[in-house]
Amino acid sequence: MALTMRPRGTNDIIPGEIELWLELEEKIRQVCHAYGYQEIRTPMFEHTELFLRGIGDTTDIVEKEMYTFLDRGERSITLRPEGTAPVVRAYLENKLGSGALPVKVFYYGPMFRYERPQSGRYRQFTQFGLEVLGSGDPLLDVETIVLPLEVYKACGLTGFTVEINSIGCSNSDCRPAYREELIAYFEPQVEKLCKNCQSRLHRNPLRLLDCKNEGCQPILNGAPNISNYLCDDCEDHFSQVCAYLDALEIAYKINPRLVRGFDYYTRTVFEVTYSELGSQNAIGAGGRYDGLIEEVGGDPTPAVGFAVGVERLLLALKSQNKLEASTARPNAYLVHFGGESKIKAAQVAYFLRGHGLWIELDYLDRSVRAQMKAANRLSSSYVLVFGEEELANNQVLIRNMADGQEQLHNLDQLEELIKILA
Repeated sequence: MALTMRPRGTNDIIPGEIELWLELEEKIRQVCHAYGYQEIRTPMFEHTELFLRGIGDTTDIVEKEMYTFLDRGERSITLRPEGTAPVVRAYLENKLGSGALPVKVFYYGPMFRYERPQSGRYRQFTQFGLEVLGSGDPLLDVETIVLPLEVYKACGLTGFTVEINSIGCSNSDCRPAYREELIAYFEPQVEKLCKNCQSRLHRNPLRLLDCKNEGCQPILNGAPNISNYLCDDCEDHFSQVCAYLDALEIAYKINPRLVRGFDYYTRTVFEVTYSELGSQNAIGAGGRYDGLIEEVGGDPTPAVGFAVGVERLLLALKSQNKLEASTARPNAYLVHFGGESKIKAAQVAYFLRGHGLWIELDYLDRSVRAQMKAANRLSSSYVLVFGEEELANNQVLIRNMADGQEQLHNLDQLEELIKILA
């Protein structure tokens, strides 16, 4: 193992790239603020049972992808693979539901899944998401679809597609009835299915609809549609979701095969895709999960949310040149001659930085010529030269790098110097 190589499936975000991340994060915060969402931060690891009960033991994440280990107290701990279950745990533990409802929160941070690394998919990745807890209003389903679209639009992204579906509820005449129909449909053809589908057929047949195995596709295409099995309440809920999307003129497609990868979803599910990314084309997804809070120990509470993979979204934005590296540059580069000149430059730099200016100076005791080249490479707006003659008169030479004009400035008037450099 080379110590100079990062672990497979991780990524360094280096200067020149981090600025794009910060720009995107700022747009996310602006949109969330406009919709009244407040930020929440949960631990990067939780008790494993939270994800087993919340996500579902038939999902790819639980079966194959979680980073789970025993801590020194022999407790099973898992690095969070997604953000919804931790938010639900925090909602219950901190009694957030005792205040005004609904509770509207967003999160932004690293998640961990042991997946096969590929473009836009890492084992440590960054996810932005939001959750609304305490209301079953179909308008909130629509809000969780619209908000990520507003983020994409704020970044200038075009060409994405919204797909929606309803997967019903736990009422006996709704999804359970559909589940039995799926089993009855797939059982005669079970030998033609992939091993994953075979193992899930009786545990969670809806997961078969999410299979990407090419050999399973002809069989999946003939499966019954859940739209024919929705109970009256779920059908009405989905009709309202579509009506609100129509009223807001949000383009969408109904995809009867869309089920999403987590067991906690109920009723509305959605996915936003961007075709230019190839097979890993989802740039946002989510849905309603009215049973999850009760599943992890709370009272029955409706909730809905979504999540966006930031790496994949950045790929989409870069493909359209919608985010560019920051053009920020130093306000000034301080050129010194060492000795007392360097001490005075350090004092002035400390003062100017304390007032929010970006100030650079030489730490390698290079020649004046080399320091001027460094200022040019950084595209510094000004250069301040702390020469012996200038310092003897308590002055500094200011050069405007845009037009080459120079002026002397009295070092007793540093407040005025701020106005020049800002």
